[in-house]
Amino acid sequence: MSGNPQPIPAVVSFAQAFRFWLKLGFISFGGPAGQIAIMHRELVEQKRWISEKRFLHALNYCMLLPGPEAQQLATYIGWLMHRSWGGVVAGALFVLPSLFILVALSWIYVAFGDVPLVAGIFYGIKPAVAAIVLQAVHRIGSKALKNPARAPVPWVVAAISFIAIAVLGVPFPWVVLGAALTGWLCAKFAPGQFSIGGAHGTAVVAHGPALIDDDTPTPEHARFKTSRLAAVLATGAVLWLLPMGALMVWQGWGGALTQMSWFFTKAALLTFGGAYAVLPYVYQGAVEQFGWLTGPQMIDGLALGETTPGPLIMVVAFVGFVGGWTRQVLGPDALFLGAALAATLVTWFTFLPSFVFILAGGPLVESTHGKLQFTAPLAAITAAVVGVIASLALFFIAHIALKTGATAGFPSNVEWPSLVIMVAAGVALLRYKVGVIPLIAACAVAGLLLRWAGLA
Repeated sequence: MSGNPQPIPAVVSFAQAFRFWLKLGFISFGGPAGQIAIMHRELVEQKRWISEKRFLHALNYCMLLPGPEAQQLATYIGWLMHRSWGGVVAGALFVLPSLFILVALSWIYVAFGDVPLVAGIFYGIKPAVAAIVLQAVHRIGSKALKNPARAPVPWVVAAISFIAIAVLGVPFPWVVLGAALTGWLCAKFAPGQFSIGGAHGTAVVAHGPALIDDDTPTPEHARFKTSRLAAVLATGAVLWLLPMGALMVWQGWGGALTQMSWFFTKAALLTFGGAYAVLPYVYQGAVEQFGWLTGPQMIDGLALGETTPGPLIMVVAFVGFVGGWTRQVLGPDALFLGAALAATLVTWFTFLPSFVFILAGGPLVESTHGKLQFTAPLAAITAAVVGVIASLALFFIAHIALKTGATAGFPSNVEWPSLVIMVAAGVALLRYKVGVIPLIAACAVAGLLLRWAGLA
Protein backbone atom coordinates (compact mmCIF):
# COMPACT_ATOMS: atom_id res chain seq x y z
CA MET A 1 0.00 0.00 0.00
CA SER A 2 1.08 3.62 -0.42
CA GLY A 3 3.62 5.06 1.99
CA ASN A 4 3.56 8.89 1.81
CA PRO A 5 0.50 11.13 1.57
CA GLN A 6 -0.50 11.90 -2.01
CA PRO A 7 -1.81 15.20 -3.40
CA ILE A 8 -5.56 15.66 -3.20
CA PRO A 9 -6.98 14.29 -6.48
CA ALA A 10 -9.17 16.57 -8.55
CA VAL A 11 -11.36 13.57 -9.31
CA VAL A 12 -11.21 9.81 -8.72
CA SER A 13 -12.32 7.80 -11.73
CA PHE A 14 -14.42 4.65 -11.43
CA ALA A 15 -11.47 2.64 -12.79
CA GLN A 16 -9.15 4.01 -10.09
CA ALA A 17 -11.66 3.17 -7.40
CA PHE A 18 -12.22 -0.30 -8.89
CA ARG A 19 -8.49 -1.07 -8.72
CA PHE A 20 -8.33 0.05 -5.10
CA TRP A 21 -11.36 -1.99 -3.99
CA LEU A 22 -10.04 -5.06 -5.81
CA LYS A 23 -6.68 -4.72 -4.09
CA LEU A 24 -8.39 -4.18 -0.76
CA GLY A 25 -10.33 -7.42 -1.22
CA PHE A 26 -7.07 -9.38 -1.36
CA ILE A 27 -5.13 -7.61 1.42
CA SER A 28 -7.88 -6.89 3.98
CA PHE A 29 -6.59 -9.15 6.73
CA GLY A 30 -6.95 -8.65 10.47
CA GLY A 31 -10.69 -8.77 11.01
CA PRO A 32 -12.96 -5.69 11.17
CA ALA A 33 -10.52 -3.58 13.18
CA GLY A 34 -7.64 -4.30 10.80
CA GLN A 35 -9.75 -3.71 7.69
CA ILE A 36 -11.10 -0.40 9.00
CA ALA A 37 -7.55 0.62 9.87
CA ILE A 38 -6.39 -0.18 6.31
CA MET A 39 -9.21 1.87 4.78
CA HIS A 40 -8.56 4.75 7.18
CA ARG A 41 -4.84 4.80 6.41
CA GLU A 42 -5.36 4.60 2.67
CA LEU A 43 -8.47 6.71 2.10
CA VAL A 44 -8.08 9.34 4.84
CA GLU A 45 -4.35 9.63 5.51
CA GLN A 46 -2.76 8.69 2.19
CA LYS A 47 -5.08 9.12 -0.79
CA ARG A 48 -7.22 11.81 0.92
CA TRP A 49 -10.34 10.69 -0.86
CA ILE A 50 -12.45 11.37 2.24
CA SER A 51 -11.96 13.41 5.42
CA GLU A 52 -11.62 12.04 8.94
CA LYS A 53 -15.01 13.34 10.09
CA ARG A 54 -16.86 12.02 7.04
CA PHE A 55 -15.12 8.65 7.43
CA LEU A 56 -16.04 8.37 11.12
CA HIS A 57 -19.58 9.54 10.45
CA ALA A 58 -20.07 6.76 7.91
CA LEU A 59 -18.39 4.25 10.23
CA ASN A 60 -20.68 5.14 13.13
CA TYR A 61 -23.70 4.43 10.93
CA CYS A 62 -22.24 1.09 9.85
CA MET A 63 -21.65 0.19 13.50
CA LEU A 64 -25.37 0.71 14.09
CA LEU A 65 -26.36 -1.76 11.39
CA PRO A 66 -26.56 -5.52 11.69
CA GLY A 67 -23.87 -7.25 9.69
CA PRO A 68 -20.19 -6.68 8.84
CA GLU A 69 -19.30 -3.03 9.48
CA ALA A 70 -16.05 -3.03 7.48
CA GLN A 71 -17.74 -4.31 4.32
CA GLN A 72 -20.60 -1.87 4.82
CA LEU A 73 -18.14 0.99 5.25
CA ALA A 74 -16.46 0.10 1.95
CA THR A 75 -19.89 -0.01 0.31
CA TYR A 76 -20.81 3.37 1.79
CA ILE A 77 -17.64 5.12 0.61
CA GLY A 78 -17.88 3.50 -2.83
CA TRP A 79 -21.51 4.67 -3.08
CA LEU A 80 -20.67 8.19 -1.93
CA MET A 81 -17.96 8.49 -4.58
CA HIS A 82 -19.53 6.68 -7.56
CA ARG A 83 -23.24 6.21 -6.98
CA SER A 84 -24.97 2.85 -6.53
CA TRP A 85 -22.68 0.87 -8.83
CA GLY A 86 -19.69 2.25 -6.96
CA GLY A 87 -21.14 0.92 -3.72
CA VAL A 88 -22.02 -2.46 -5.23
CA VAL A 89 -18.53 -2.89 -6.69
CA ALA A 90 -16.76 -1.83 -3.48
CA GLY A 91 -18.86 -4.13 -1.32
CA ALA A 92 -18.71 -7.10 -3.68
CA LEU A 93 -14.95 -6.94 -4.21
CA PHE A 94 -14.56 -6.85 -0.43
CA VAL A 95 -16.26 -10.28 -0.27
CA LEU A 96 -15.57 -12.27 -3.46
CA PRO A 97 -11.84 -13.03 -2.99
CA SER A 98 -12.55 -14.33 0.50
CA LEU A 99 -15.41 -16.53 -0.76
CA PHE A 100 -13.22 -18.27 -3.36
CA ILE A 101 -10.35 -18.75 -0.90
CA LEU A 102 -12.62 -20.04 1.88
CA VAL A 103 -14.35 -22.55 -0.41
CA ALA A 104 -10.94 -24.00 -1.27
CA LEU A 105 -9.75 -24.06 2.36
CA SER A 106 -13.06 -25.50 3.57
CA TRP A 107 -12.71 -28.36 1.10
CA ILE A 108 -9.20 -29.10 2.39
CA TYR A 109 -10.56 -28.99 5.93
CA VAL A 110 -13.46 -31.42 5.43
CA ALA A 111 -11.47 -33.74 3.17
CA PHE A 112 -8.23 -33.88 5.17
CA GLY A 113 -9.13 -32.45 8.61
CA ASP A 114 -8.46 -35.75 10.40
CA VAL A 115 -4.92 -35.99 9.08
CA PRO A 116 -2.53 -35.51 12.05
CA LEU A 117 -0.69 -32.70 10.28
CA VAL A 118 -3.89 -30.69 9.75
CA ALA A 119 -5.21 -31.52 13.23
CA GLY A 120 -1.98 -30.27 14.81
CA ILE A 121 -2.15 -27.02 12.88
CA PHE A 122 -5.68 -26.32 14.08
CA TYR A 123 -4.76 -27.25 17.65
CA GLY A 124 -2.33 -24.32 17.63
CA ILE A 125 -4.58 -21.94 15.72
CA LYS A 126 -7.59 -22.18 18.06
CA PRO A 127 -5.92 -20.41 21.04
CA ALA A 128 -4.53 -17.82 18.62
CA VAL A 129 -8.11 -17.02 17.59
CA ALA A 130 -9.09 -16.52 21.24
CA ALA A 131 -6.17 -14.09 21.65
CA ILE A 132 -7.22 -12.21 18.49
CA VAL A 133 -10.73 -11.75 19.86
CA LEU A 134 -9.25 -10.46 23.15
CA GLN A 135 -7.18 -8.02 21.12
CA ALA A 136 -10.38 -6.83 19.41
CA VAL A 137 -11.85 -6.11 22.85
CA HIS A 138 -8.76 -4.07 23.73
CA ARG A 139 -8.57 -2.18 20.43
CA ILE A 140 -12.22 -1.22 20.22
CA GLY A 141 -12.48 -0.64 23.95
CA SER A 142 -9.50 1.71 24.02
CA LYS A 143 -11.23 3.87 21.41
CA ALA A 144 -14.84 3.64 22.56
CA LEU A 145 -14.27 3.86 26.32
CA LYS A 146 -12.74 7.11 27.50
CA ASN A 147 -11.55 8.28 30.90
CA PRO A 148 -14.03 6.65 33.32
CA ALA A 149 -13.79 9.60 35.73
CA ARG A 150 -15.03 12.04 33.08
CA ALA A 151 -17.19 9.73 30.94
CA PRO A 152 -18.35 6.73 32.98
CA VAL A 153 -21.51 6.00 30.98
CA PRO A 154 -19.74 4.18 28.09
CA TRP A 155 -18.06 1.90 30.65
CA VAL A 156 -21.41 1.16 32.27
CA VAL A 157 -22.96 0.43 28.88
CA ALA A 158 -20.12 -1.99 28.04
CA ALA A 159 -20.38 -3.78 31.40
CA ILE A 160 -24.16 -4.14 31.23
CA SER A 161 -23.92 -5.42 27.65
CA PHE A 162 -21.39 -8.05 28.70
CA ILE A 163 -23.63 -9.26 31.55
CA ALA A 164 -26.71 -9.19 29.34
CA ILE A 165 -25.11 -11.36 26.65
CA ALA A 166 -22.81 -13.65 28.65
CA VAL A 167 -24.95 -14.19 31.77
CA LEU A 168 -28.57 -13.34 31.03
CA GLY A 169 -28.73 -14.35 27.36
CA VAL A 170 -30.48 -11.15 26.27
CA PRO A 171 -30.95 -11.03 22.46
CA PHE A 172 -28.58 -8.72 20.58
CA PRO A 173 -31.25 -6.35 19.24
CA TRP A 174 -32.38 -5.51 22.78
CA VAL A 175 -28.81 -4.77 23.84
CA VAL A 176 -28.35 -2.47 20.85
CA LEU A 177 -31.70 -0.76 21.44
CA GLY A 178 -30.84 -0.15 25.10
CA ALA A 179 -27.44 1.30 24.18
CA ALA A 180 -28.95 3.55 21.50
CA LEU A 181 -31.56 4.82 23.95
CA THR A 182 -28.82 5.54 26.50
CA GLY A 183 -26.85 7.51 23.91
CA TRP A 184 -29.91 9.49 22.88
CA LEU A 185 -30.66 10.42 26.49
CA CYS A 186 -27.05 11.43 27.07
CA ALA A 187 -27.14 13.65 23.97
CA LYS A 188 -30.00 15.55 25.61
CA PHE A 189 -28.92 15.60 29.26
CA ALA A 190 -25.19 14.72 29.38
CA PRO A 191 -23.64 15.51 25.97
CA GLY A 192 -20.06 15.08 27.20
CA GLN A 193 -20.48 11.33 27.63
CA PHE A 194 -20.58 10.53 23.92
CA SER A 195 -18.77 13.03 21.74
CA ILE A 196 -18.92 13.10 17.98
CA GLY A 197 -16.62 10.51 16.42
CA GLY A 198 -16.21 8.77 19.73
CA ALA A 199 -16.85 5.34 18.33
CA HIS A 200 -13.35 4.89 17.02
CA GLY A 201 -11.34 7.71 18.47
CA THR A 202 -11.36 10.11 21.37
CA ALA A 203 -10.56 13.00 19.05
CA VAL A 204 -10.77 13.72 15.36
CA VAL A 205 -7.28 14.04 13.89
CA ALA A 206 -6.64 16.55 11.13
CA HIS A 207 -5.08 15.02 8.00
CA GLY A 208 -5.41 18.02 5.73
CA PRO A 209 -8.04 18.69 3.04
CA ALA A 210 -9.67 15.79 1.22
CA LEU A 211 -11.63 15.26 -1.99
CA ILE A 212 -14.76 14.63 0.11
CA ASP A 213 -13.99 17.09 2.90
CA ASP A 214 -15.84 18.03 6.08
CA ASP A 215 -17.77 20.79 4.33
CA THR A 216 -18.06 19.24 0.87
CA PRO A 217 -21.73 19.39 -0.16
CA THR A 218 -23.53 16.08 -0.38
CA PRO A 219 -23.60 15.01 -4.05
CA GLU A 220 -26.96 14.90 -5.78
CA HIS A 221 -27.14 11.10 -5.90
CA ALA A 222 -26.62 10.94 -2.11
CA ARG A 223 -29.55 13.20 -1.27
CA PHE A 224 -32.70 11.62 0.05
CA LYS A 225 -35.56 11.03 -2.40
CA THR A 226 -38.59 8.88 -1.72
CA SER A 227 -38.52 7.48 -5.26
CA ARG A 228 -34.88 6.43 -4.88
CA LEU A 229 -35.57 4.77 -1.53
CA ALA A 230 -38.50 2.84 -3.03
CA ALA A 231 -36.37 1.70 -5.98
CA VAL A 232 -33.61 0.39 -3.68
CA LEU A 233 -36.05 -1.48 -1.44
CA ALA A 234 -37.87 -2.99 -4.42
CA THR A 235 -34.63 -4.15 -6.02
CA GLY A 236 -33.45 -5.69 -2.76
CA ALA A 237 -36.78 -7.51 -2.34
CA VAL A 238 -36.59 -8.97 -5.85
CA LEU A 239 -32.98 -10.10 -5.38
CA TRP A 240 -34.04 -11.92 -2.20
CA LEU A 241 -37.32 -13.37 -3.44
CA LEU A 242 -36.03 -14.86 -6.71
CA PRO A 243 -33.43 -17.26 -5.21
CA MET A 244 -35.56 -18.00 -2.15
CA GLY A 245 -38.55 -18.79 -4.35
CA ALA A 246 -36.41 -21.05 -6.54
CA LEU A 247 -35.17 -22.93 -3.46
CA MET A 248 -38.73 -23.35 -2.21
CA VAL A 249 -39.84 -24.84 -5.54
CA TRP A 250 -36.77 -27.08 -5.71
CA GLN A 251 -36.38 -28.32 -2.13
CA GLY A 252 -39.39 -27.10 -0.18
CA TRP A 253 -39.30 -25.19 3.10
CA GLY A 254 -37.63 -28.03 4.98
CA GLY A 255 -34.72 -28.41 2.56
CA ALA A 256 -31.25 -27.81 3.95
CA LEU A 257 -30.42 -25.05 1.44
CA THR A 258 -33.74 -23.31 2.08
CA GLN A 259 -33.23 -23.43 5.84
CA MET A 260 -29.66 -22.12 5.51
CA SER A 261 -30.82 -19.25 3.31
CA TRP A 262 -33.59 -18.29 5.72
CA PHE A 263 -31.39 -18.60 8.81
CA PHE A 264 -28.64 -16.41 7.41
CA THR A 265 -31.18 -13.87 6.20
CA LYS A 266 -32.28 -13.59 9.84
CA ALA A 267 -28.65 -13.44 10.96
CA ALA A 268 -28.07 -10.54 8.58
CA LEU A 269 -31.15 -8.68 9.84
CA LEU A 270 -31.21 -9.47 13.55
CA THR A 271 -27.59 -9.39 14.69
CA PHE A 272 -25.98 -6.07 15.58
CA GLY A 273 -22.50 -5.00 16.53
CA GLY A 274 -20.44 -6.18 13.58
CA ALA A 275 -18.80 -9.47 12.74
CA TYR A 276 -17.74 -10.50 16.24
CA ALA A 277 -21.22 -9.93 17.63
CA VAL A 278 -22.82 -12.05 14.88
CA LEU A 279 -20.78 -15.14 15.71
CA PRO A 280 -22.57 -16.22 18.93
CA TYR A 281 -25.90 -16.06 17.09
CA VAL A 282 -24.52 -18.13 14.21
CA TYR A 283 -23.05 -20.63 16.66
CA GLN A 284 -26.37 -21.00 18.45
CA GLY A 285 -28.27 -21.68 15.24
CA ALA A 286 -25.79 -23.58 13.09
CA VAL A 287 -24.37 -25.77 15.87
CA GLU A 288 -27.04 -26.13 18.54
CA GLN A 289 -30.26 -25.77 16.55
CA PHE A 290 -29.57 -27.25 13.12
CA GLY A 291 -26.41 -29.28 13.71
CA TRP A 292 -24.79 -28.25 10.44
CA LEU A 293 -21.38 -28.45 12.16
CA THR A 294 -19.89 -28.94 15.62
CA GLY A 295 -18.60 -26.38 18.12
CA PRO A 296 -14.90 -27.20 17.51
CA GLN A 297 -15.54 -26.97 13.77
CA MET A 298 -17.03 -23.51 14.31
CA ILE A 299 -13.84 -22.34 16.02
CA ASP A 300 -11.78 -23.87 13.21
CA GLY A 301 -13.92 -21.94 10.74
CA LEU A 302 -13.24 -18.72 12.59
CA ALA A 303 -9.53 -19.52 12.42
CA LEU A 304 -9.80 -19.86 8.64
CA GLY A 305 -11.74 -16.59 8.53
CA GLU A 306 -8.99 -14.84 10.46
CA THR A 307 -6.29 -16.11 8.08
CA THR A 308 -8.04 -15.06 4.87
CA PRO A 309 -8.77 -11.58 3.52
CA GLY A 310 -12.24 -10.13 3.64
CA PRO A 311 -14.77 -9.61 6.42
CA LEU A 312 -14.58 -11.94 9.39
CA ILE A 313 -18.25 -12.82 9.00
CA MET A 314 -17.18 -14.77 5.90
CA VAL A 315 -16.96 -17.63 8.38
CA VAL A 316 -20.59 -18.13 7.32
CA ALA A 317 -19.24 -19.46 4.01
CA PHE A 318 -17.36 -22.10 5.98
CA VAL A 319 -20.53 -22.92 7.93
CA GLY A 320 -22.47 -23.24 4.69
CA PHE A 321 -19.78 -25.38 3.05
CA VAL A 322 -19.51 -27.82 5.97
CA GLY A 323 -23.31 -27.93 6.32
CA GLY A 324 -23.76 -28.57 2.60
CA TRP A 325 -21.09 -31.28 2.71
CA THR A 326 -22.49 -33.11 5.74
CA ARG A 327 -26.10 -32.87 4.51
CA GLN A 328 -25.11 -33.91 0.96
CA VAL A 329 -27.40 -31.28 -0.52
CA LEU A 330 -26.70 -32.41 -4.10
CA GLY A 331 -26.24 -36.07 -3.27
CA PRO A 332 -23.23 -38.20 -2.26
CA ASP A 333 -21.68 -38.02 -5.72
CA ALA A 334 -21.49 -34.20 -5.75
CA LEU A 335 -20.25 -33.35 -2.27
CA PHE A 336 -17.98 -30.49 -3.35
CA LEU A 337 -20.50 -28.91 -5.72
CA GLY A 338 -23.25 -29.11 -3.11
CA ALA A 339 -21.02 -27.63 -0.42
CA ALA A 340 -19.82 -24.83 -2.73
CA LEU A 341 -23.43 -24.04 -3.67
CA ALA A 342 -24.39 -23.88 0.02
CA ALA A 343 -21.45 -21.56 0.75
CA THR A 344 -22.42 -19.27 -2.14
CA LEU A 345 -26.09 -19.10 -1.13
CA VAL A 346 -25.20 -18.41 2.50
CA THR A 347 -22.89 -15.60 1.41
CA TRP A 348 -25.58 -14.10 -0.85
CA PHE A 349 -28.28 -14.04 1.81
CA THR A 350 -25.88 -12.77 4.49
CA PHE A 351 -24.58 -9.80 2.52
CA LEU A 352 -27.60 -8.74 0.43
CA PRO A 353 -29.18 -6.81 3.34
CA SER A 354 -25.91 -4.91 3.90
CA PHE A 355 -26.09 -3.42 0.41
CA VAL A 356 -29.74 -2.48 0.92
CA PHE A 357 -28.98 -0.85 4.28
CA ILE A 358 -26.26 1.34 2.78
CA LEU A 359 -27.94 2.29 -0.48
CA ALA A 360 -31.28 2.97 1.25
CA GLY A 361 -30.04 4.60 4.45
CA GLY A 362 -26.99 6.44 3.18
CA PRO A 363 -28.90 9.57 2.05
CA LEU A 364 -30.41 9.96 5.52
CA VAL A 365 -26.98 9.60 7.13
CA GLU A 366 -25.49 12.22 4.83
CA SER A 367 -28.00 14.75 6.22
CA THR A 368 -26.85 14.31 9.84
CA HIS A 369 -23.24 15.57 9.85
CA GLY A 370 -22.17 16.82 13.27
CA LYS A 371 -25.53 16.24 14.94
CA LEU A 372 -24.98 14.80 18.40
CA GLN A 373 -28.56 13.48 18.53
CA PHE A 374 -27.51 11.04 15.80
CA THR A 375 -23.86 10.35 16.65
CA ALA A 376 -24.27 9.83 20.40
CA PRO A 377 -26.53 6.74 20.03
CA LEU A 378 -24.05 5.30 17.55
CA ALA A 379 -21.13 5.86 19.92
CA ALA A 380 -23.16 4.23 22.71
CA ILE A 381 -23.76 1.20 20.49
CA THR A 382 -20.01 0.93 19.91
CA ALA A 383 -19.49 0.88 23.68
CA ALA A 384 -22.04 -1.94 23.92
CA VAL A 385 -20.16 -3.84 21.22
CA VAL A 386 -17.11 -3.89 23.50
CA GLY A 387 -19.13 -5.89 26.03
CA VAL A 388 -20.55 -8.17 23.34
CA ILE A 389 -17.10 -8.99 21.95
CA ALA A 390 -15.84 -9.61 25.49
CA SER A 391 -18.59 -12.21 25.93
CA LEU A 392 -17.45 -13.86 22.70
CA ALA A 393 -13.87 -13.93 23.98
CA LEU A 394 -15.06 -15.66 27.15
CA PHE A 395 -16.90 -18.21 25.02
CA PHE A 396 -13.77 -19.05 23.01
CA ILE A 397 -11.52 -19.19 26.07
CA ALA A 398 -13.87 -21.68 27.71
CA HIS A 399 -13.78 -23.88 24.62
CA ILE A 400 -10.01 -23.97 24.30
CA ALA A 401 -9.23 -24.13 28.03
CA LEU A 402 -11.28 -27.23 28.93
CA LYS A 403 -10.36 -30.65 27.62
CA THR A 404 -12.65 -32.57 25.34
CA GLY A 405 -10.61 -35.70 25.93
CA ALA A 406 -7.54 -37.00 27.75
CA THR A 407 -4.25 -35.25 27.03
CA ALA A 408 -0.98 -37.01 27.80
CA GLY A 409 1.13 -35.50 30.54
CA PHE A 410 -1.55 -33.15 31.90
CA PRO A 411 -3.83 -34.89 34.41
CA SER A 412 -6.15 -31.95 35.16
CA ASN A 413 -9.21 -30.94 33.16
CA VAL A 414 -7.47 -27.79 31.93
CA GLU A 415 -5.95 -27.77 28.45
CA TRP A 416 -2.69 -26.19 29.60
CA PRO A 417 -0.86 -26.25 26.24
CA SER A 418 -3.72 -24.30 24.63
CA LEU A 419 -3.74 -21.77 27.46
CA VAL A 420 0.01 -21.27 27.17
CA ILE A 421 -0.31 -20.66 23.42
CA MET A 422 -3.19 -18.24 24.01
CA VAL A 423 -1.28 -16.22 26.62
CA ALA A 424 1.82 -16.08 24.42
CA ALA A 425 -0.29 -15.02 21.44
CA GLY A 426 -1.99 -12.32 23.52
CA VAL A 427 1.35 -10.91 24.65
CA ALA A 428 2.63 -10.96 21.06
CA LEU A 429 -0.43 -9.09 19.82
CA LEU A 430 -0.83 -6.53 22.60
CA ARG A 431 2.73 -5.96 23.73
CA TYR A 432 4.81 -6.51 20.60
CA LYS A 433 2.16 -5.67 17.93
CA VAL A 434 2.82 -8.84 15.94
CA GLY A 435 0.71 -9.15 12.81
CA VAL A 436 -2.20 -11.58 12.63
CA ILE A 437 -0.79 -13.75 9.84
CA PRO A 438 2.71 -14.28 11.39
CA LEU A 439 1.05 -14.95 14.74
CA ILE A 440 -1.29 -17.62 13.37
CA ALA A 441 1.59 -19.23 11.46
CA ALA A 442 3.70 -19.40 14.64
CA CYS A 443 0.82 -20.84 16.65
CA ALA A 444 0.17 -23.44 13.95
CA VAL A 445 3.82 -24.54 14.19
CA ALA A 446 3.50 -24.70 17.99
CA GLY A 447 0.42 -26.90 17.65
CA LEU A 448 2.27 -29.26 15.32
CA LEU A 449 5.22 -29.55 17.70
CA LEU A 450 2.92 -30.27 20.66
CA ARG A 451 1.12 -32.99 18.68
CA TRP A 452 4.39 -34.59 17.63
CA ALA A 453 5.61 -34.49 21.25
CA GLY A 454 2.41 -36.16 22.45
CA LEU A 455 1.41 -33.21 24.65
CA ALA A 456 -1.75 -32.31 22.76
